[in-house]
Amino acid sequence: MTQGKSMNSNPYKIFISMSLALSMTACTANLHSTGNLNVAQQGNFAAGGKVIQSAGQFDDQQLFNPQGQTLHGDHASVFYQIPEHARAYPLVFLHGAGQSAKTWGTTPDGREGFQTLFLRQHFPVYVVDQPRRGQAGQSTVAAEVPATTNDQAWFNMFRLGQYPNLFKGVQFSQDLNALNQYFRQMTPNTGAYDEQVISDAMVEVLKKLGDAVLITHSQGGGPGWWTAIKSNQVKGIVAYEPGSGFVFPENELPEPMSSATGTLSPTPVKMADFQKLTKMPIIIYYGDNIPTEKNGDAGKQNAGQDNWRVRLKMAQLWVDKINQHGGQAQLVHLPDIGIYGNTHFPFSDLNNQQIAELLSQWLKQNKLD
Repeated sequence: MTQGKSMNSNPYKIFISMSLALSMTACTANLHSTGNLNVAQQGNFAAGGKVIQSAGQFDDQQLFNPQGQTLHGDHASVFYQIPEHARAYPLVFLHGAGQSAKTWGTTPDGREGFQTLFLRQHFPVYVVDQPRRGQAGQSTVAAEVPATTNDQAWFNMFRLGQYPNLFKGVQFSQDLNALNQYFRQMTPNTGAYDEQVISDAMVEVLKKLGDAVLITHSQGGGPGWWTAIKSNQVKGIVAYEPGSGFVFPENELPEPMSSATGTLSPTPVKMADFQKLTKMPIIIYYGDNIPTEKNGDAGKQNAGQDNWRVRLKMAQLWVDKINQHGGQAQLVHLPDIGIYGNTHFPFSDLNNQQIAELLSQWLKQNKLD
């Protein structure tokens, strides 16, 4: 698919000044309800993590002296809902970079997200905050959380358009409140991002609930592969726009790929570990407005788009490698099947019900429903 074209006239041009004036009071979203949700059970829990302890002995006369005290951190935080007449396999949702479990909930423009769309289809749903993010923010390693101004970078990187213009035909609302909600989904790391820490916690999530289908987004793709390597309870993987962590057999690595945002390199793993990923059905989806070829002048291109050019290419190599070793992986570039305008968040785009239907069909085809 060629690069997306920006709209000439766009309400987002005045968003920043308006947002300051509005102070964006709590958005009264126009929720599009489709009837009551019948939930048999819901709750939340922490899974995995570790405990660290400072040297010395705890003194209860100096309560906030860390000497001898412990800290519980690096766990996942999970919210779950189990519907009446639940299907056999739960869906476990893992978010991407700068996001939290909120990714899967109500869309920025106030419609139902995958969390409730699939609950209505009688799937138990488990939405996860990965360690060191969101409600799982208690980290065992220190980190600074700078207040970096980068909304416009994410606008471009997530392929809404080329700021301040939306792409023509993009599946994102032109309502300024929707963009405000979109930006307010962002949440920082409270410790260094670590695929092994995340996947270790995800393994513990699965131990608690049993066999499941893992659904990942973006940066969550890498920990998703590792979770399936470490746990035989992953029965299928759906990855929306995986952005990093593509694991390949250590002696069969593709060349790194450069883009306007940096170099994407494969992650080497032992063949025995890679083979574990050939034992389950896997499908990967990418949206629209991803260039197929590198533009000659990086200064004139949308670097956010070019970032996804190499990820789409690496994903295809990864799928080919899985299948070469006897697996059953598939990559779907949505424009190739006549679905256009999707951003980096197909599951919350304006056509997310159409995207959900694709997933429903895949689950049925693979007897995971």
